[in-house]
Amino acid sequence: MMAIQANSGISSDTGKGPLSLTGIGTNIDANAIISKLMLVNSKPLEVLKKHHTSTQTQLSAVGKFAEALSTLQQSLTTLSKPSTFNAVSATSSNATIVGANAKNTAVAGNYLINVTQLAQAQTISSVGVISPTGIIGNGEKTSITFQFGSIHGSAVDGKFTNATFTPDAEQATGSITIDSSNNSLKGIANAINSADIGVQASIVGDGSASPYHLVIHSSKSGITSGLKITVNGDPALKQLLSNDPAGTQHFTQVNAAQNANLTVNGLVVSSKENTVSNVVDGLSFSLHATGSSTVNVATNTSSINTAINDFVNAYNGFAKTVGQLTSYNPTTKVAGAMLGNPTVRAIQNQIQSAFNQPNSQSGMSLTQIGISFQRDGTLAIDTSKLQKALTTNLKAVGEIFSTAGISNDAFTKFIGSTPSTQAGSYSVNISKVATHGTVSGSLDLMKAPIVIAENTSFKVSLDHLSASINLPAGTYSATEIAARIQGQINGTKKFSEAGATVTASISQSGYLQIQSDSYGSKSTIQLTNETGTDVASILGSITTNLTGNDVAGTINGVAALGNGKILTAAKGSAAEGLAIQIEDGKTGNRGKISYSRGYAYELEKVISEHLSTGGSIKNEVNGFNKKLTQLESEATNVQSHLNALQKLYQKQFSGLDTIISRLQSKQNFLTSQMDVLNGKRNR
Repeated sequence: MMAIQANSGISSDTGKGPLSLTGIGTNIDANAIISKLMLVNSKPLEVLKKHHTSTQTQLSAVGKFAEALSTLQQSLTTLSKPSTFNAVSATSSNATIVGANAKNTAVAGNYLINVTQLAQAQTISSVGVISPTGIIGNGEKTSITFQFGSIHGSAVDGKFTNATFTPDAEQATGSITIDSSNNSLKGIANAINSADIGVQASIVGDGSASPYHLVIHSSKSGITSGLKITVNGDPALKQLLSNDPAGTQHFTQVNAAQNANLTVNGLVVSSKENTVSNVVDGLSFSLHATGSSTVNVATNTSSINTAINDFVNAYNGFAKTVGQLTSYNPTTKVAGAMLGNPTVRAIQNQIQSAFNQPNSQSGMSLTQIGISFQRDGTLAIDTSKLQKALTTNLKAVGEIFSTAGISNDAFTKFIGSTPSTQAGSYSVNISKVATHGTVSGSLDLMKAPIVIAENTSFKVSLDHLSASINLPAGTYSATEIAARIQGQINGTKKFSEAGATVTASISQSGYLQIQSDSYGSKSTIQLTNETGTDVASILGSITTNLTGNDVAGTINGVAALGNGKILTAAKGSAAEGLAIQIEDGKTGNRGKISYSRGYAYELEKVISEHLSTGGSIKNEVNGFNKKLTQLESEATNVQSHLNALQKLYQKQFSGLDTIISRLQSKQNFLTSQMDVLNGKRNR
């Protein structure tokens, strides 16, 4: 915004000096007269200038107020989240052996970890060849298939005898093709690494006469990372690469596939990976070496203490700013720029109202945890009292600040809420539980082995995603084919990246059943033919092909929206946005959810509304900017009028000067003539 300049003086014509009139026996200072006239006429511009300055001061004050309000809002963001008060930290006594990471669900305590074995992937090595780029075989198109599973048996000098191989139901087989374009050791290694099928290859030289070996290892560790390699095609490639731990082996085992073995507080644990996250809820261990370490899990009250202090400091800064902007000094009679401002008063009232609302869950107040108002309107913290509350009753402290939902049903879990969810107690009634998408066959697979032909592939539709799976050729038992289908689906990248998985099993009647592991209307599973063996060969007639059901029911007597296992209160109801998860299969009355909104949540909600694009602060700023624009427009018009008036005065005085000059000339002529007539002068 431009500043309004009041010009009450006069400007001289370009190239001229001050205007003056020579009167009869005296001089008239025209500039002085015009300046006084302009000073009188400039009064409205002076008034506009004062209004403009006052409005700019008010606009600046709104900016200071908004900045203090925004700082307060930022301090509330952390405290308004329930997860803040579940924060825990994990510390290992010997991080070189065991590292630890804790989520909010971890239970505080000490966990003694004793690691006796680390997990590792199987590594196998081929026989040596003379050159890594030398041609192997005749270039015949050859398929090489890698299967993953458990090898049961002992290896002597890297070779297994009387071993068995059990496929892993969680890993898909993968294949590469070798032909005349890549039938060298280097070409094979490149093909394996480019295929992204769960194995990695390298070429290692040992300095012997035939020094170059193809070394292959699984991308995943664990006992199920053992490899079976099947080669169909070129005999030379088959002689080099085929490897069946339960049969003919052309590779030598370098490292055995093994699980990590450890105990957690005496409980024996085996893990496929060196990151163990399924033993203690919310706690994961990173295994680095064998040995013992104690992991301590404790509530992270330090971060909560910091967040509360940040809030108090921000509130006090806000209170100080408001005090300055709305003050009045009776001695100097100087008022703050926002004294009496209705927007400021409304926001102050709403903030105070939020502080006056009792917390319905914990029954505790700010004073009880050491936070109290002072006479000057600021907050003070009793640090020892606050620390005691954080140590002895953190759950209640969390409820004071953030949202909380407490269910009296063990299998009904509070998930979240929205700003529209009102505090209160809401009854829950379930009419339908969430189910899985399932496909079931009618063919008894227990009667005879299942033969899968070469190049067999199925199209799988899972949870509204589609991808193709390949089944390795071979003869399978009922349980083996279920495990192989489960592994191929779960190992498909498109599904695994989306978190979509299945469980395949054989019923008591011998029928194959495949179930999506998700719940609700998005849970679907379907198999259709592509190439090779027909789907009917493993399913027969499909007797069940169901899409999962979403949970259905009411919250406080109003029909709610189901999505998988989560039920969300309907729009327009008092509980709008309240989300709960039904963990079991029980219908009917599921008790009540008691929902509360703490101080931080309420305050953050109030402030957000005022600072939003259409909020009162933005409207206030827009109002002042509009007023400044109007004042500047009026000032421009007044100044234009003054400029024109000044020119008029100058013109009028210039005209008067001309007339007086003429009159003075006539006066001089007449005086001269009178002197002649009176004999005082000669003609």
